[in-house]
Amino acid sequence: MQDIEVIKILKEELKFTDQSIEKLKIFEMELLKANKKHNFIANSTENHIWFRHILDSAQIVKYIDFRHGSLLDLGSGAGFPGLILALNSEGQDFHVKLAEKSLVKRRFLRDMADKLNIEVSIIGNIYNEEISADIIVCRAFKKLEVIMKISREILKKSHKIIILKGKDAQAEINNLPMDKNYSYKLETSITDKKSKIVIVEVIK
Repeated sequence: MQDIEVIKILKEELKFTDQSIEKLKIFEMELLKANKKHNFIANSTENHIWFRHILDSAQIVKYIDFRHGSLLDLGSGAGFPGLILALNSEGQDFHVKLAEKSLVKRRFLRDMADKLNIEVSIIGNIYNEEISADIIVCRAFKKLEVIMKISREILKKSHKIIILKGKDAQAEINNLPMDKNYSYKLETSITDKKSKIVIVEVIK
């Protein structure tokens, strides 16, 4: 898919503003520069950032109410999906928190937040801070078992978990003992028909 097609989807289907698209163009340029030194994304995807990384992350907005609340992105890396989602939530009563252990990546995230004028919180080890969020999101993070453990141990209130997973999402769920207060559904990714978006509702 060409970049212009991705931008059309972002604007028409996912409601990204013209201002957000311009910021995404700046983000792409800065990411390519940083990638020469830090290898934040695979070199093979550098020519497909809009489709492979931006759109893949942005599709999550369909499952989030940005009118109020907060979101925690586990293992944000170079900002996928958290930084992309933060652009969509600008001007609303919604706060995005980016959790990333790597100091180098945290510095990049802070630099991007400043350059793009986005209000986000950037944290390191989530177990060292008191965390509150209405939604957990993650992409290319850890296995579902680990994410569920974080959900149980970190968040003390009801919340939603949204996870971008590959074709083995259902098999991974089947091998995971699910507490009775956890319910889930699978949605098909718009960037890969074999990949899934796992959406978990947690009642506490």
